Amino acid sequence: MKRLFRMLLTASGLLVFVGGGAGRASAAEPGTTENRLPEWALGGFVRPAGANPVIRPDSQVRFYCPMRRDSVGWMESDTFNPAATVRDGEICVLFRAEDNSATGIGKRTSRIGLARSADGVTMRLGDAPVLFPAEDAMKECDWPGGCEDPRVAVTEDGTYVMLYTSWNRRIPRLSVATSRDLVTWTKHGPAFAKAYGGRFRDLKSKSGSIVTKLDGDRLVIARVNGKYMMYWGERMVNIATSDNLIDWTPELGADGNLKGVVYPREGYFDSALTECGPPALLTDKGILLLYNGQNRLGEGRDKRYPARTYSAGQILFDAKEPGKVIGRLDVPFFRPVDDFEKSGQYKDGTVFIEGLVYFRSRWYLYYGCADSRVGVAVYDPAVTTPGDPVPGCPE
Repeated sequence: MKRLFRMLLTASGLLVFVGGGAGRASAAEPGTTENRLPEWALGGFVRPAGANPVIRPDSQVRFYCPMRRDSVGWMESDTFNPAATVRDGEICVLFRAEDNSATGIGKRTSRIGLARSADGVTMRLGDAPVLFPAEDAMKECDWPGGCEDPRVAVTEDGTYVMLYTSWNRRIPRLSVATSRDLVTWTKHGPAFAKAYGGRFRDLKSKSGSIVTKLDGDRLVIARVNGKYMMYWGERMVNIATSDNLIDWTPELGADGNLKGVVYPREGYFDSALTECGPPALLTDKGILLLYNGQNRLGEGRDKRYPARTYSAGQILFDAKEPGKVIGRLDVPFFRPVDDFEKSGQYKDGTVFIEGLVYFRSRWYLYYGCADSRVGVAVYDPAVTTPGDPVPGCPE
């Protein structure tokens, strides 16, 4: 088993890994092998016994929708793909909820709700969504599909920055919103609207992971080489930078096109997609990105995992050269294993990670389960734990 680590802030503002221990843990399933994570990786993460899913749909909760001009069951059908942060001594989870206005993935309206938890597991849900399609300047982008798949990070002075998907059922756009209290949000529009004369305003994209650092026991937004930075994208991972956390500029290659730094790999769990997960972490080893990998359907997939399955991987980038990969997991550290992760809207199996917080000396990872529920897994640096076991290759 890898040496586990604690993360401590140094005088330079970076993180060091200290402590640890060696040991082995048996595989949790027949026909699987232990998943030994390298020293630079985060985890393994353990699902609390009997706790999941921690957020479920509720058909009784209603909300007056300014788009529909009627009362709707805004979280009636599915609740999934959560962001997370810490505020006032509690974990706050911002989750995507779908109403019952249609049938099929992407055909309903999504809104973002807020749940709070004193222990990271037991949730208190608000009655109304906090981000939703409204009579505002984002109608073109948010109507009628809504606001989806948030990632949230916070500045040192307490401003929350949300990157979310604006879905008008034609183009999914990566958009930005900010808040001081997680309840009232200001929408700022598509993240790339001003870059290169608006060239990428209508680019199809759904995910953005702003780089953060652990400052004491707080995860806060960091600068990399003097700029705010995020990894973003799905079919490849790109880099974008910003001076104000609202207007983002994607990096371009020498040919003037988007400069990819990570791509799907044939024969691996991420053979179809590499979609950025929760906010990335700046450590003394480099910049750690947790991401969602989708397995292909057909040739080129990883035969150890079901086709189209979403599992979670990790990549370590050089902090001075943030596009340079210096470590990448070849197997997922987290994958669909429980029934609720393999049943729902997305029956092929999904653990879709979007929320990561450091809370009371533990790491809490929040994820969407099969596009239908919200789950949590916990990593305690004081306990030796492997990643999810690796299945054997079928005959």
